[in-house]
This record gives sequence, C-alpha cells and structure tokens, in this order.
Amino acid sequence: MEPGSKHFRKRDAILAYLRTTDQHPSAETVYASLKPQIPDLSLGTVYRNISLFKQQGLIVSLGSVNGVERYDGNIDPHVHFVCTGCGTISDLHGMHVPEELNAAASREADAMVDHCHLTFHGRCRECC
Repeated sequence: MEPGSKHFRKRDAILAYLRTTDQHPSAETVYASLKPQIPDLSLGTVYRNISLFKQQGLIVSLGSVNGVERYDGNIDPHVHFVCTGCGTISDLHGMHVPEELNAAASREADAMVDHCHLTFHGRCRECC
C-alpha cells in the first residue's frame, strides 16, 4: 500500500457519502455512518475534509439547523425545505431555482451571481 492511500481512502469515502445521501448530514452524522467501515476514522478527519470540500466547491453548507451545520453533496441548483421543528432538510424535487433569479440578483448587486441556494423554512407534517 503506498503512503497516504489510507488518507485518500477516507477522503474519498467522506465525499462519496456526502454525494450519495439526500439526508443533508452533519459532520457527526458522516462520522457515525462511516466509522463502522473505517475504524480508524476520526471526527477531526471528517471536519478537515468537509472544510476542504467546501473550499473546493465539491459540497455546500446549508448552514446551521438546530445549532448543527449541515451539508449537501449535491451542488446543482435545487430547492430545500428545512423543518424548524425537527430539523429535517428535504430536497423539493418539483421546484427549481429560476434562472432569472440569478440575473435579477446580478443586476441588483451590480455583480456576477454564479448560483444561489433557495431554502424554505417551516414545519413539516409531523411537527405541525
């Protein structure tokens, strides 16, 4: 095994997990999910790699939900719903971010808007 390959194995596993789940996990959730398959994984490694992935634009932070930062491996423009009761984050697959929204924001900000993240907040059916 070549030096550093474990490092990349962990990094690849973290990114793969983030890209294949639609649960919008926290770093702690990523850690707990991968720890059984990667016993020497540390929470620090998960946090460092998530930070790197955010810097590289490979994932996005959805911000803090109930005091815990949550992440999305799907970087394509899409719409989210965040339950303010239980903290569940859902993709709203039937809705799309209108392209004209970026153009309007570019005009208003006198800048070039690359993308936006549209998030609705409310209470899910279980929390109503």
